[in-house]
Amino acid sequence: MAEKKHLLGLDGVPREEIEAILNTARSFREVLDRPIKRLPTLQGKTVVNLFFEPSTRTRISFELAEKRLSADIVNFSASTSSVKKGETLIDTVKNIQAMKIDMVVIRHSSPGAPHLLSRVLDANIINAGDGGHEHPTQALLDMMTIREKLGKLEGVTVALVGDISHSRVAMSNIHGLTTMGARVLVCGPSTLIPREIEKLGVEVYHNVDEVIPQADVLNILRLQLERQRKGLFPSLREYHNYFGITRERLEKATRPLLIMHPGPMNRGVEISSDVADSEHSVILEQVTNGVAVRMAVLYLLAGGQSEIN
Repeated sequence: MAEKKHLLGLDGVPREEIEAILNTARSFREVLDRPIKRLPTLQGKTVVNLFFEPSTRTRISFELAEKRLSADIVNFSASTSSVKKGETLIDTVKNIQAMKIDMVVIRHSSPGAPHLLSRVLDANIINAGDGGHEHPTQALLDMMTIREKLGKLEGVTVALVGDISHSRVAMSNIHGLTTMGARVLVCGPSTLIPREIEKLGVEVYHNVDEVIPQADVLNILRLQLERQRKGLFPSLREYHNYFGITRERLEKATRPLLIMHPGPMNRGVEISSDVADSEHSVILEQVTNGVAVRMAVLYLLAGGQSEIN
């Protein structure tokens, strides 16, 4: 990880690098439990958070991670910037670069935007979600949570349920989990699953009741209504009837299940409230682990070693 300048996605990232991030994140998770949670690791480094799409959890999580590492932070909002006046992404970031920044965390609606920045900026680039392409830190925090709860990733069966076609979380999870030796199932309406996705090493299902008895983990994805064209499924009610995760459905489980969700949740659509708030849910632990994972990524990209004190 120290040799790599960016975290643009998990496609092609070797197993040992994912292990290094997860092990470092575990150390930072212990730091977050201390009375004094701040470390001087990124003191003197300036991190720009460039969010061109709405975000709550990811943006706050990155900001908190940066503050915990003592970085100087610049928050960029597209809605109040010169982008509104027609300035291009390249001109925006080159102007920011001229202010002598060290790292950029970017979320953008266009797939490949972080890759573009990595070619034109002399800074570490971290992808915080690019269109429907990838969201690597979300997948890393998901893997951290699974490993924390089940003790391993190798051989664990993880089912991704929902809108696979439009989900950057799904793509990063597929790349990361298959690299780590997990069995990955994807389940959703045929209109929401990409063609030939089996080539990525996953198994495809269209009946959630067939998936639940096989799974150790259900990672439930929201319907990305803002990215979909109309007519991909009849109605939200029908979607819930066929794919919504409810208490009744969980009775088909053959072993204790972990329930995960990257958020934001559409309660009563892809997940019922009693499941989201149940003893099976690790959704809030995902949020806590998100800060630790983002601290680890920032630290390692800045040249830190994979063992910390």
